[in-house]
Amino acid sequence: MPDDVPTAVRPSWAEQRLALALEASGIAGAWDWDAETDLIHGDARACTLHGIDPATGERGAPGPELLVHVVPEDRPALDRALASALAGRAPLNITYRVWPPGGDVIWVLLRGRVLRDATGMAQRLAGVALDISEQKDKEAALRESEARFRTIADTMPQAVWSTRPDGHHDYYNRRWYELTGTGDGDTDGVDWEKVVHADDRATTWERWRQALATGKLYEVEYRLRMADGSWRWFLGRALPVRDARGRITRWFGTCTDIHDLRRVAEEREVLSHELSHRIKNIFSVIASLVSLTARGHPEAGEFAGELRGRINALARAHEFARPHSDGSRPERGGTTLFHFLADLLSPYDPSPGGEKRITISGDDQTFDDAAATPLALLFHELATNAAKYGALSRPGGRVAIQVLKEGEELLLRWRERGGPEVQGPPEHEGFGTRLAMISVQGQLGGKVTRVWPPEGLELEARLPPGALERRSRARQQA
Repeated sequence: MPDDVPTAVRPSWAEQRLALALEASGIAGAWDWDAETDLIHGDARACTLHGIDPATGERGAPGPELLVHVVPEDRPALDRALASALAGRAPLNITYRVWPPGGDVIWVLLRGRVLRDATGMAQRLAGVALDISEQKDKEAALRESEARFRTIADTMPQAVWSTRPDGHHDYYNRRWYELTGTGDGDTDGVDWEKVVHADDRATTWERWRQALATGKLYEVEYRLRMADGSWRWFLGRALPVRDARGRITRWFGTCTDIHDLRRVAEEREVLSHELSHRIKNIFSVIASLVSLTARGHPEAGEFAGELRGRINALARAHEFARPHSDGSRPERGGTTLFHFLADLLSPYDPSPGGEKRITISGDDQTFDDAAATPLALLFHELATNAAKYGALSRPGGRVAIQVLKEGEELLLRWRERGGPEVQGPPEHEGFGTRLAMISVQGQLGGKVTRVWPPEGLELEARLPPGALERRSRARQQA
């Protein structure tokens, strides 16, 4: 400021600081209306926002001259807002568009405050003009994005829903209302549970609360009441959306109709039960034929008893090997490896109350039906050969089975002692042995090694991680 400018007309230090701050912001400009002269003064930024020469704002100009480039559709609202502010009816806070010659439309936020004299007459109306074009562009982009989302969601065959971070349901797509026959707002908040079957609500709520607490995938199967009053099974799934700081901002979920799939699975389960029943009957018939035949040949009684034991062992192995549902798994001991082996090998160690000839030790494992068949083939073949030629062919013979975890791998070890002295590897391998080896290597991805010291056969099957629960892992990945 030149020194020859009279002090009375120099801007105050506060005004200078305000001018510097507004200039530094790059988006705001100051303006001032003087009641005495009825002129509006504006700084360079305020004039630029309105497409006016800064010199005009510096010397002052009437409102129509400074607001000439306001979009005509927005001018009436702006005039009413100015009049209302001057009359003291409302503060000045209005947005409108300016279209400068040769430029793009600018969104302006005009805010101001009226200064009055002792009588209440307006003396000045001063404020700021801010460029909010970027904000408006973002709002428009957000509206467009939301419109696209709603359009896509409404064309999906699934029911789509969304909630706030706290789990309050506030959006459903058109398909939800078509399926459930509910009206807009009827299932907002927690009222969605009204269309969930009463028997499924506890589990549904438990899974939903757990997902909200952990931020992990929400997944549950439940029955929903349809518009016609019927019930259908759906798979409900949801995932959270997070901001840059990792905070959950929304949950988005879907309900997929799985009613027909469940019906097919149930029919398949019934068929599996029937097939299993028929197969077990075949085992029973074969065992009965052996018994009937042995009656006519008393000298074959011991052999017939052993044969019936093997047939019954295969029948028990079948119980584990067939596909199971959650409600049809074997009740006898569960599907742990120790129980499975004990049941499978019981005919080869029949002495009740006596010292066990087959011992199982180590780390017990759970396994699914996909692993049962190769395990049954392997250990049944080992036991059969031990009973014919190895440790179990003599009264004092013993078999030790160990199940050990070695890192991520699982080791199954078979060790025979007390049988006939072993002369080395057999000259020929039977079909059963080859089938057992192929099953372990092919179906379980394992590696089998055998050694034949004089004391008895030793076998080690090394299985990769997850080999005993492949079907369960495949279901989880799907």
